[in-house]
Amino acid sequence: MSQIEVKKIIKAISTSDGAGVKLKRSIGTPEADYIDPFLMLDEFGSENKDDYIAGFPPHPHRGIETVTYMLNGEFEHKDSTGAKGIMASGDVQWMKTGRGIIHSEMPAMKEGKLLGFQLWINMPAKLKKNKPEYLYIKGNELGTYKDNDKIVKVIAGKYESAEGPEKNHNVEPIYFHIFLNEDKDFICDVPEGHNSFIYLLKGELKIGDKGHSKTSDSNLILLERGNKLTIKAQRKSEFLFIAGKPIGEPIARGGPFVMNTKAEILEAIQDYNKGKFAKY
Repeated sequence: MSQIEVKKIIKAISTSDGAGVKLKRSIGTPEADYIDPFLMLDEFGSENKDDYIAGFPPHPHRGIETVTYMLNGEFEHKDSTGAKGIMASGDVQWMKTGRGIIHSEMPAMKEGKLLGFQLWINMPAKLKKNKPEYLYIKGNELGTYKDNDKIVKVIAGKYESAEGPEKNHNVEPIYFHIFLNEDKDFICDVPEGHNSFIYLLKGELKIGDKGHSKTSDSNLILLERGNKLTIKAQRKSEFLFIAGKPIGEPIARGGPFVMNTKAEILEAIQDYNKGKFAKY
């Protein structure tokens, strides 16, 4: 077994997106631009309604998947495929934008605490022109493993007897949300070729066998490749563990569009401007 060790620890940066929603971005930054196949990771949320009330009005995407995981609060989703629904605490929205989708995500709450994550996953060239798909997963549909040491919520992949609802995916993703008690261990197997990272929401972790810098809240912990992950909580901790098989293709970005070439980005912009972007 090859032990997974820490490659780099990065503090998430504060920014805003949509109509001014405050968030912390850890992938899609100068320090962690692209962790193939992951393009972006945002932690969004606040207890101040002014930080989120304007939401994410209608905007387009092409060539990516967005995975939104709501921990606290409610958001309403609407898109050009006709899909709509209100995400509540614990729910997941997995959207495969393919050749084009226009969607909005607006708060369905006027006050209270909002907390969630949005992950962008790249799509291989052969899937970028597919028809969009929208998968809504209720919190009680997630796989859940629980013992005296930890709770593991499984969105994708498998941990012990708990399996996530997203299956047969081209990058074979693992997406765990883990609560780990102080001085307890979390151990899991990971495919050798996957790229992986931990996002520490709160707490402090010791990862692998080698020494590394102290971890703190809102840290992105990039990991070396290996096939065994061992984590000990130095104090009670909550974190995400995410991994996926690299796609290994060139990427070209243009705001909400991610394709393989600049010409394809220009085509996406033209399609959107001509009003034929989300025609199926």
